Amino acid sequence: MRLVVALGGNALLRRGEPLTAEAQDANIAIAARAVAAVAEQHDVIVTHGNGPQVGLLALQAAAFDAESPWPLDLLGAESEGMIGYLIERALIGHLPGRPIATLLTQVEVAADDPAFTNPSKPIGPVYDAEARTRIEASRGWPMAPDGTGWRRVVPSPAPVRILEILTIRHLIAEGILVICAGGGGIPVIVGPRGTVHGVEAVIDKDRTAALLARDVGADGLLLLTDVDAVYRDWGTEARQPIGETTTEELAALELDPGSMGPKVGAACEFVSNTGSFAGIGRLADAGAILAGEAGTRLGRLPA
Repeated sequence: MRLVVALGGNALLRRGEPLTAEAQDANIAIAARAVAAVAEQHDVIVTHGNGPQVGLLALQAAAFDAESPWPLDLLGAESEGMIGYLIERALIGHLPGRPIATLLTQVEVAADDPAFTNPSKPIGPVYDAEARTRIEASRGWPMAPDGTGWRRVVPSPAPVRILEILTIRHLIAEGILVICAGGGGIPVIVGPRGTVHGVEAVIDKDRTAALLARDVGADGLLLLTDVDAVYRDWGTEARQPIGETTTEELAALELDPGSMGPKVGAACEFVSNTGSFAGIGRLADAGAILAGEAGTRLGRLPA
């Protein structure tokens, strides 16, 4: 089977952990074991989030020169290369002899996407109320609630087209495990003459993962995070994990647009458009999700 495996940014740098290279290395080692176990039996394309990482890079850039911040598309490219390198390096140890390639990936968005006037995608660390007030005043960054704290939010336009899709298909056809479209891809606008311009945004990686899975003809899409499943009545004592389900059931849920909402939307979009399989769950449960023993599952895998 051909599978797109999407690794959540919060699974690579978990909530509450220090934003350090050591913490990221430890989590990527866990991710690599899970991905390698699936890749031993299936053709795998890997994509990943970058929310914590791109926010940290933005802070580092602002600390260097607050008057001339680095554009988000450049920071997205930087984070995509960094995380892809770390995943690739970790996978080599588990899949000796398997060709692996990380590909910087540009993703087209629409210039008139309403997301540009409504920043909603959280990036970077979580701040307390005092830090939030200080950063809003000093940086001018819009902030939004995230759990018990606050995070910076940026525009998150919908992915329209993966510019490197022909290259990705070629690499897959040659038997190469491809790591691509990290962080939702580098957001760009394509002009009428084919010129490409980066934009100030972060594309939701789950929506790009669904587009990628459709465009490569994947049999399944795995959206892996730090939560074991989608829950009914999340945040209450009555909460219950959802196992096998339907797009209709998931669409009826009220979910956090900053965390599980995009994953459910991407899974439903992929299954509705292709009739294939999508699973949402914990990183370490990747194999169990495919076996129907863990996570939230939509559609059917080929026999």
